[in-house]
Amino acid sequence: MKKVSRVFYITVALVIITVIFGALFPAQFEQITGNIQSFVATTFGWYYMLLMSALVIFSIFIAISPYGQIRLGKDTDKPDFSTPTWVAMLFSAGMGIGLVFYGAAEPLSHYMSDAPTAEAGSDQAFKEGLSYAYFHWGLHVWAMYSIVALALAFFQFRKGEPGLISSTLKPLFGKKMNGPLGTLIDVLAVFATVFGVATSLGFGAVQINGGLSHLFGIDVGFNSQFVIISIVTLLFLISAWSGLSKGIKYLSNTNMVLAIILLIAVLIVGPTLLILNMFTETFGMYMQNLIQTSFMTAPLESDNRGWLDAWTIFYWAWWISWAPFVGMFIARVSRGRTIRQFLTGVLILPTLLVSIWYAAFGTTAGDVQNSGIELTQFTTELVLFNMFDQLPLGIILSIVAILLIGSFFITSADSATFVLGIQSTHGSLEPPNKVKIAWGIAQSSVALILLYVGGLQAIQNTIIVAALPFSFVMILMVIALFKALDKESRIIKGRE
Repeated sequence: MKKVSRVFYITVALVIITVIFGALFPAQFEQITGNIQSFVATTFGWYYMLLMSALVIFSIFIAISPYGQIRLGKDTDKPDFSTPTWVAMLFSAGMGIGLVFYGAAEPLSHYMSDAPTAEAGSDQAFKEGLSYAYFHWGLHVWAMYSIVALALAFFQFRKGEPGLISSTLKPLFGKKMNGPLGTLIDVLAVFATVFGVATSLGFGAVQINGGLSHLFGIDVGFNSQFVIISIVTLLFLISAWSGLSKGIKYLSNTNMVLAIILLIAVLIVGPTLLILNMFTETFGMYMQNLIQTSFMTAPLESDNRGWLDAWTIFYWAWWISWAPFVGMFIARVSRGRTIRQFLTGVLILPTLLVSIWYAAFGTTAGDVQNSGIELTQFTTELVLFNMFDQLPLGIILSIVAILLIGSFFITSADSATFVLGIQSTHGSLEPPNKVKIAWGIAQSSVALILLYVGGLQAIQNTIIVAALPFSFVMILMVIALFKALDKESRIIKGRE
């Protein structure tokens, strides 16, 4: 593999070391990473809140500024993908399995046992659960993704730089990004991507296994999950071999169709009027309280700091650890759009889709709970299927959900192999199939090993810790991007 860079070999070595340590000493690994993760959340919570809010402000500023007219590519370039396909790709890469996994369970958890400020089980907690789900999966997440993706797309398509995280920092560090410092930054990005996606694959396998067990009585355990991951691995490797314009494009459109079918079905057979009313009010709560919740740090003992660490700060670190993967994928599929078109699409459309999704599934879960069915007794991956049991066409809904999880599963892994291929072949937009297959097998192997030793939580802690140094890289990316955009704007004015 002549095109492979040092980043590939260094990251593979680090992944092997981490997995071996986690497999041999799972309890110690989870304890160590858990302690570090707790320290990071407690000590740097204020920093994460400020950073994510600053990225929202910066992204809105860039969108409405004259910089918004700059095209991500040559002035004559047109978008590679239609807007519906582009939105489907954003939706699939940015959220995917998580929406199905947490769609009913997270708002229900806030409602019944873990409300941020309201009394658990109260009507106010029901509303808070939905509005905070929008907050955790909405505007802040997509603003962060959009800035990383914008920097990558601008330097790659407008300035002709390699598609690497390190390339976006050249306005600040110049040729140093071609040396060890650039390699270090790219290794950090690849490492976070491998474990972030592997953990997501593990969650997906667990939920598919739970759904199949719920419907057909298939045993829950590693053997079933091994078969699931093996089948899905074969499918996404076939898709990866077919390329971006075929495999991921068709998979993303399939995801969108299945997701819309499931969403509409829940809206129809669920408590329709309650869903519509709850969405209207709770989305208003989300927008009304956006500034306050964006800067909430719970500094006093009477505040609910434990909730903030466990949910909001956890999510912010989790999303930052996903930024290299999602940002690079969004950048790759966004060539030809203006910065204003890009930011408007990435900020608004996914936020609305996610909020509607949580309103439908979270309200339905809360309504089923209020009817006397104790959904909170089930594990996270089974809440959705037991909720469907209480609805008309429940079996059909469960089957569609399993198909959607599988489709998201394949798309996430396929997208990740593509992004990992770019990052480990000097930024090549068309990484060799051998490299993509190597990363695909590596991701699935990591997920299987982690499931076997029960180490998903430890790896989740690890990538959240890894998010801290990458967050500093993101700040440098913002500064470099602003500097480059200002220079590009002057060049355009000079031409005119």
